[in-house]
Amino acid sequence: MAKDSYLVGLIGSGIGPSLTPAMHEREADRQGLRHLYRIIDLDRLGVGAEAVGDLVRSARDLGFDGLNITHPGKQAVIEHLDALSPQAEALGAVNTIVFEEDGRAVGHNTDVTGFAASFARGLPDVPLERVVQLGAGGAGAAVAHAMLTLGAGRITVVDPLPERAAGLADSLNRHFGPGRAAAAGPDRLPALLARADGLVHATPTGMAAHPGLPLPAELLHPGLWVAEVVYRPLETELLRAARALGCATLDGGGMAVFQAVDAFRLFTGREPDGARMLADFTDLVAGAVAAHP
Repeated sequence: MAKDSYLVGLIGSGIGPSLTPAMHEREADRQGLRHLYRIIDLDRLGVGAEAVGDLVRSARDLGFDGLNITHPGKQAVIEHLDALSPQAEALGAVNTIVFEEDGRAVGHNTDVTGFAASFARGLPDVPLERVVQLGAGGAGAAVAHAMLTLGAGRITVVDPLPERAAGLADSLNRHFGPGRAAAAGPDRLPALLARADGLVHATPTGMAAHPGLPLPAELLHPGLWVAEVVYRPLETELLRAARALGCATLDGGGMAVFQAVDAFRLFTGREPDGARMLADFTDLVAGAVAAHP
């Protein structure tokens, strides 16, 4: 018999303003489910990514049905899980954990499908031959896979940690074929962006807890489209600078919604209504802006 109540949570850093709990709970209410979604903020607990394993074990012991994982735990959590879905294993990153009836903690990744759905909806006709991506962490792995799945010709991954960028590029080339990905250091950004079709930003810079620009604004140009994964705030400093130049842009809201759609399905086994959850997100953002103009 299907359950009618669920306890889930989100583990991450600086996630107090997250709209994910409200999106899950609203959709559950419409489906007649009791769905309690709790925030587990590493900053408020005074711990770092090294605590993720203990928090996952505690959640399982306390009867949680599942968890979402965000920065900085998407990769650190893997060693604490019992199994991974094929996509999470290919990515080396997890953003959703389901605690199965036998007690196993199984990691999934809904960031890939979430970003792909958002990109196809928001930037359907942009050129994809040369893409530059900032960030090779957990979110970066997901969006790079999504971009190549969507048909990007070549993606160059830029990260301050050269070994992390190289590791992601190697993984992408193994999965999608030789020459589809490359790694570069931040010093190469000027040359790369000058001839790129688009920029994908997949670092925490721009989040409410990490304000600022992830690159010098003068590197942007009108011929570049810019896609963002950060959604709180919805208009980051990067997007504001890009729009001022006339760039086509994509905010992180669609990815936040569509990854939540897929996570809801994994947690409950029920089919969510993506259009309703997108409308919820728009309403929640408007409410947050009204409360904190």
